[in-house]
Amino acid sequence: MILLLALLSVLCGEPGLCLEEDGGFTFDGDIRQFAVTSNTLYIATEERLYQLSHDLTLINSLTQRGILKTGNKQDDVQFYRVSDTAEWNDTFSINVLLPFTKNDSLISCGVTGDHCGHCEVLDLKNISNLLYREQIQVGPLKSSSRSVSFLVDVKKKTENDTYILTAIQKKGRFEKRCPSDSETINLHNTDNKQGGGIFSLTDGASGTPRIKNKGDVEFVDGFQIKSTIYLFSNVLSAQTNRVRLIWLKGEKSKTDTLKSLRGATLSVSDGESSRLVASSVIPGEQPVLWSGVFSVDGGDTNTELMVFDISPDYSRAGDRDPDFYTSVPSEVTVTVLKPKAVLFRHSYMTSVLAVRQRGWIVFFIGTGDGQLIKRFQWEKGFVTQADTFSAMQSPQCLTSPWRRGRHSHHLVMTTTLSSFQQTRLSVDRKYHAACPTVLYRTSDDRKVIPKLHLDPVDRKHVYVPFRNQMKRVPVSKCSTYTNVQECWSAQDPYCGWCGSKSSCTFEDDCTDSDWLSIPDESQHKMISHKVEKDTNGQFPQCTCILSDRTLPADGLHVTVKFRLGSTQLSEQLRLTNCSDISGPPSSVLCQQCVKAGCGWNINRCSWADQTEINDSVCQNVQSGKNFSIPEISSITPSVVSFYGRNHAVLSGRNLDDVTAVRIQADTDCAPKESPVWDNTGFSLMFHIPTSDIKGVVRVCLLLPDGRCHGKAKITYSSLPSCTNITPSSSWISGKRKITLMGSHLNFVEGVVHSHAMQDVRLPRNISSQYLTYDSPAARSFSSSTLFVKLANETLACSTKLSYVPDPEFTSFTATRTGEDVHITIQKKADNLEMMIEELSVWGVQDDTKYQCIMEAKETWTNTDFFTCGFKSPSNHEFEELLIKYGDRTVSLGLESQLHKALQILRFMLIPCVIAVLVIIYFWQKRLTVEMNKP
Repeated sequence: MILLLALLSVLCGEPGLCLEEDGGFTFDGDIRQFAVTSNTLYIATEERLYQLSHDLTLINSLTQRGILKTGNKQDDVQFYRVSDTAEWNDTFSINVLLPFTKNDSLISCGVTGDHCGHCEVLDLKNISNLLYREQIQVGPLKSSSRSVSFLVDVKKKTENDTYILTAIQKKGRFEKRCPSDSETINLHNTDNKQGGGIFSLTDGASGTPRIKNKGDVEFVDGFQIKSTIYLFSNVLSAQTNRVRLIWLKGEKSKTDTLKSLRGATLSVSDGESSRLVASSVIPGEQPVLWSGVFSVDGGDTNTELMVFDISPDYSRAGDRDPDFYTSVPSEVTVTVLKPKAVLFRHSYMTSVLAVRQRGWIVFFIGTGDGQLIKRFQWEKGFVTQADTFSAMQSPQCLTSPWRRGRHSHHLVMTTTLSSFQQTRLSVDRKYHAACPTVLYRTSDDRKVIPKLHLDPVDRKHVYVPFRNQMKRVPVSKCSTYTNVQECWSAQDPYCGWCGSKSSCTFEDDCTDSDWLSIPDESQHKMISHKVEKDTNGQFPQCTCILSDRTLPADGLHVTVKFRLGSTQLSEQLRLTNCSDISGPPSSVLCQQCVKAGCGWNINRCSWADQTEINDSVCQNVQSGKNFSIPEISSITPSVVSFYGRNHAVLSGRNLDDVTAVRIQADTDCAPKESPVWDNTGFSLMFHIPTSDIKGVVRVCLLLPDGRCHGKAKITYSSLPSCTNITPSSSWISGKRKITLMGSHLNFVEGVVHSHAMQDVRLPRNISSQYLTYDSPAARSFSSSTLFVKLANETLACSTKLSYVPDPEFTSFTATRTGEDVHITIQKKADNLEMMIEELSVWGVQDDTKYQCIMEAKETWTNTDFFTCGFKSPSNHEFEELLIKYGDRTVSLGLESQLHKALQILRFMLIPCVIAVLVIIYFWQKRLTVEMNKP
């Protein structure tokens, strides 16, 4: 046991060797490359190579430090690792990391300190076992996120050969100290059985095939589907930027594969400034769908997620492209591909992963401000609702009976269950998207770097790489939804209601029971209903026929119950006579009509028909009252943290009738509404609510008729962070000016201390990187933790403020220099490090105060000396000094002069006392001698 504890302490003492509690792993340096296999992760940093299990538990790690040794030949220089404690003079920097699973090996290539290429082949199961090493360039010589490498299979007559495809960013030239045959796109061998040996570029008698490029190119992604190889790049020039797709057909040989290149241009906007940031193929059969994050203006803030059909076009001649070529470039017109849909607009998107889940496409999106966003998409065509219900148990519609005599008419209540279905329902081809969900969000602006990977073991987690961290984030948190309604409201295809467990779970966690999932289409209500009159026949939904007696004034209360498997669903409805919902046409009346299950037609409420009931019909209904259209000129502040902001001010025109401020993201998600107060018609106040997502939201002003007018934007950003504080101590009476430093501090609304949490100190002189405030008083000499307040939240800082006694001023002296008088104030030295800017001094003469201008501070022999001066005073004999620091004012006056006189008298009396003691001593000695005489 002692040995085990000792080992644990050693491991946890090493940086980057301990698993974090929140499902992450921190490394000893920045991530350069990482790869995922069926149950293992491999991560290369500048200092180490890691081997982790799928749950991010450390299996093994190797140092990247070593020495260079010269072999038998002069040019044969090899890199050899050394132990962590041994001397070293070189580092192996990995730029290519490829698990070769069918060969049980891990290929790692990069560059050593002599700027020469180096490759290693390691045991896939135990990276400590070195299988092969060679000095050779495979991949880029510099660490670059704009070069890609992956394994490809080339189909031959009897078998497939696996090669390493490297697509290297070619931008400018740099000195090559070591020879290399690499060009822009290359195919390297992976074993000695292939002609030319391991890592060779040659293709037998065909020579060394390679693809070159014209101009500057940066590669973003690449992969292989069946025999087709796909490569995505940005081709750059001074005037334009083109996003290019290359198809290669992996058949016959290296030469035939590279000469089969065909290209297309991905056109995403009218201009040519767009840039591809990240990409992910969408799993599935033909057509080949692919998603890409594009910067539409070439920058980082304006990014869009788009879907393309990238099915290969082999109808054109091969090896003819204006940007890429094996022999000479060709000035030909290339295929232009337009996006099938723009799925998502959001600032700072940096990575994307597409996954299929039942009838859905799920996109996981990483951002530059530290978010992992999940977004669902529907993609296929229609089937009827009758087909949907035929696969389920027939629902029973149970209502409270209501009859009163015989009637010639009847009411038909059609209730549609739109919450859970056991079969796949395919919907429209318009790529309608669900609301985005934030799965993980950093408090700061740590960038999510490409690429994201799905955990191949449980397929319930996503690996999210940051600069020096790897997070393993769940794809959903189904268990947090405690009932059927919550499980449905999440609108998450990963989550369904498990009847036997009575809980919201993943499908494979619900065995031997009905697992009820949401439909594969967007639904706003779990149970919807509409009321019709004189309808013949029944619909595929549950239809209940009721008496056509005049409905009660307060409506007919009905309980609708459904049973799906062992799960019971119920909804309380109130049926209203549609003809009784009357009045001047208005948006409010329309919404009341639709909510009651009735239909809105020709500006009046009527019985519903067979068309779909949707409150979108109310958006263009004019109000019965003429309200002035409000306009927004400014919102202060307009940039806040994702905790929101209290007491924001909105300015504009025609604000008198505004009832609330509506805030909505650029999606179809439900907006948030914040009530207003102190409305003057030209300005009003409101609270900016919290947000689940960082980014830009739209703002409009809500009128009593339900319409929303005006356009403005609010940007939600990261939380503030506190990194330093100066000075680091305060006098105990408080109100010392403290400067707090960090990031996003302009979001702070107040500062509090752990010893006085109710005393909120308002910041001043505030900016993004610093703010100042006055320290609160304390009752004891100790340290106090700082907190910052944002809206309704309080965040702890990593900084503390120490409290020490108030400064003690002991005396002052005055000297005249010409016409000026200078005052020197003495103070006992302490830990306050008080500056002259923190003192205000006045001289008092005949009950009149004169400002003494602070000049300098000096310290020696445990005493601080502060100097201030008066300009041409009539008399330099001041009766007292008033010294103010913080909120306190102390006086140095006649008492201090008397104290000085007493000190002088004390020093004058010391010789007298000594003389008296000497006289008494000799007198006693003499007296003793006389008494001892016989």
